Amino acid sequence: MKDNLVLDLAMQFAIDIVNLCESLKGKNVLTNQLLRSGTSIGANIHEANYASSKADFIAKMQISLKECYETEYWLKLFVKTNIINEEIYSKLYNDSGKIRRILISSINTAKANGGK
Repeated sequence: MKDNLVLDLAMQFAIDIVNLCESLKGKNVLTNQLLRSGTSIGANIHEANYASSKADFIAKMQISLKECYETEYWLKLFVKTNIINEEIYSKLYNDSGKIRRILISSINTAKANGGK
């Protein structure tokens, strides 16, 4: 259940990131970095659902978590350089935080249940 929630949240987050980056097209070359990391979160969660082992599941979820942290970095940079406004930043950063907390919980649960 939690995995479906995080995948749904990550999908909506990716859609929001795609839409934001599309609106910034031509304004800044860094949008590609945000687009890659922001959409990779959900892709890795989706891939984790088809992992070949618990260790593989954990590894994929950890990659997703790293992408989440990277996305938060780009969002902070974008707001500090006035590429995006505070309202856009706050919404996306809060959404990323929800996903991040679920990922951390899922990874910790998987590790506690015998994962490497």
